[in-house]
Amino acid sequence: MFSPVEWMIALRYMRARRAEGFISVIAGFSLMGIALGVATLIIVLSVMNGFRGELLERILGLNGHIAVVSSTGTLADYEPLAAQVRSVDGVLSVTPLVEGQILATNGGRAAGALVRGLTPEALAARPSIAGNIRLGSLDQFGSDDGVVMGSRLARTLGVRVGDKVTLVSPRGTVTAFGTVPRMQAYRVVATFEVGMFEFDSSFIFMPLEAAQRYFRLGDTVNQLEIFVEDPDAFLRQRLSIAALVGPGYRLFDWQQANSSFFNALQVERNVMFLILTLIIVVAAFNIISSLIMLVKDKGSAIAILRTVGASRGMVMRVFFIVGTSIGVVGTIAGAVLGLLFAENIEVIRRWIESLTGTELFAAEIYFLSQLPAEVDPGEVVMVVCMALGLSILATLYPSWRASRLDPVEALRNE
Repeated sequence: MFSPVEWMIALRYMRARRAEGFISVIAGFSLMGIALGVATLIIVLSVMNGFRGELLERILGLNGHIAVVSSTGTLADYEPLAAQVRSVDGVLSVTPLVEGQILATNGGRAAGALVRGLTPEALAARPSIAGNIRLGSLDQFGSDDGVVMGSRLARTLGVRVGDKVTLVSPRGTVTAFGTVPRMQAYRVVATFEVGMFEFDSSFIFMPLEAAQRYFRLGDTVNQLEIFVEDPDAFLRQRLSIAALVGPGYRLFDWQQANSSFFNALQVERNVMFLILTLIIVVAAFNIISSLIMLVKDKGSAIAILRTVGASRGMVMRVFFIVGTSIGVVGTIAGAVLGLLFAENIEVIRRWIESLTGTELFAAEIYFLSQLPAEVDPGEVVMVVCMALGLSILATLYPSWRASRLDPVEALRNE
């Protein structure tokens, strides 16, 4: 498509002389702009993908995909109902659950927490908890006074494994002087850390029978927590379960519980993509300006080429090579830089924090204790193709203008 002569002339034009230094500077900034735009887009999209994936993994690791609750507030005959739900195709597990808000206190320190009561077998079957025990073990979780809590909550209360923590429930005993909160001490047998601030700082797991006694529910539970094979395609199981349990029960899925959160993430991701694309657009305009200046500066050289037999198409291809080379080199450099940064982003974050002495990624704000990044090859290809497309479009007008230059007028103006 491009002859060796055209490549030779284009490469000669790209090696700026001293008088053309300003044009070379503009072209250099164009290359840097495209590289930074591509790298930033890849990094931001990778972090947003990793952030969503990590949150989804942690949220669905602790919370079920579908929850069945009763309109009366409690489920009495939950064992037969759980057995029926387990028979639905695609359902992996069904866990009877007791859940309630409490105030945890120890030595003058207090923090709000969410108690979840379930059987020791159900807790041990959850990799997000059983695989992230930091201190202690789940062997003593079956005892009536043994609880498992998040590591950040334990640090807030100043408790260690073996210490006792007092749980205060607002649903207490009604007396003539008002409602007296229910208080009871439990022994911490283990602490967990799943890496999500909300869970590590507010969750307490208690044996099911102990939770039933503490919340005075008798032989009832609050809900049935259901895990399915494919969380993204749970609609079929939900419809089957709804038909099975009949009226008097309500179903909630994980998308309903977290819809506002994940919708906000998607909106933020789209807005960031549009904003960062403007960097590449600005760099493409710089390519246009630098090529137009180069065409004006090389007017006499273009006229000489035309007089010795060069066609308009050849002149156009020469300047097309010049402009496209800037875009291709900048895009490749940006893609390599973005991929390297995304793959080592946690190491880079820690290095910057140690260098500056500031916390760049606070778990209290961003929910996660580590900065995640998940590179999507399809998105990388999309960003690279977009940058190359804008670069090619930016070279068309200056190249066409160079090919339309009149040799006589160009030599007369010199």
